[in-house]
Amino acid sequence: MEKWPDHKAWLLVAPVALVVCFSAIIPLMTVVNYSLQDALGGSYFFVGTEWFEKMLSDPDLHGALQRQFVFSFTALLIEMPLGVAIALALPTRGWQVSLCLVLLALPLLIPWNVVGTIWQIFGRGDIGLAGWAINGLGIDYNYTADPTDAWLTVMVMEVWHWTPLVALLAYAGLRAIPDAYYQAARIDGASAWAVFRYIQLPKMRGVLTIALLLRFMDSFKIYTEAFVLTGGGPGSSTTFLSQSLTRMAVGQFDLGPAAAFSIIYFLIILVFCWLFYTALENMGKGASK
Repeated sequence: MEKWPDHKAWLLVAPVALVVCFSAIIPLMTVVNYSLQDALGGSYFFVGTEWFEKMLSDPDLHGALQRQFVFSFTALLIEMPLGVAIALALPTRGWQVSLCLVLLALPLLIPWNVVGTIWQIFGRGDIGLAGWAINGLGIDYNYTADPTDAWLTVMVMEVWHWTPLVALLAYAGLRAIPDAYYQAARIDGASAWAVFRYIQLPKMRGVLTIALLLRFMDSFKIYTEAFVLTGGGPGSSTTFLSQSLTRMAVGQFDLGPAAAFSIIYFLIILVFCWLFYTALENMGKGASK
């Protein structure tokens, strides 16, 4: 007699499914509902894709999107190689390992609003060490008045705050490589570059994929640090997508356009994460052939 499969294990998954439903799916459906309606006098009217068409043709959204892409891709180009370089330079045994890992993780433990406050003070020319030192070199640095200085300050803050995450993930990938690979490389007389290219980098592909996806998503959603540091200025030089969305939803209380904006925002992140993941997977398959 055929035995029916036991589905009791699904009972363990049910609480997680309910949490996800209430914390993600239901709010998402609410946003979708708002994006298709307009409120007038307490009543709601179906407007279809009107808000999406308005957002896609909004020049402010185009400007914020351009600034966001430049910021996120610049952050990735700096943080990924720098994080790997730091991981390669870390010690592999002894008490120095624990010390270095703790010191490296300290920026990740600081709340985002505190990070913005630290750099807000650190970059000031009158009381901040960095601002005072840069001005002392004869450079006219003022992140509150110069758009370029503001953008560079936000970028340096982002790199300082999140490069340790890439370094820690890369270090974990390096420590997971068996010693047999290094022994074989020494027997073959492989150079340090050959060891990195053919052993370390391929073995770190999994953790670097995770690091890339996490850093892209986080940098594309940057809000608190940049808002505390510059408030989106001077002008709109550091006004990213998240700040534009917050201004629209909370400041202007335009729920319909803000809901459409947030869905477009979500889809952009989703599509680019899929592209990154697919490209890295294809690269990995090509390298293994």
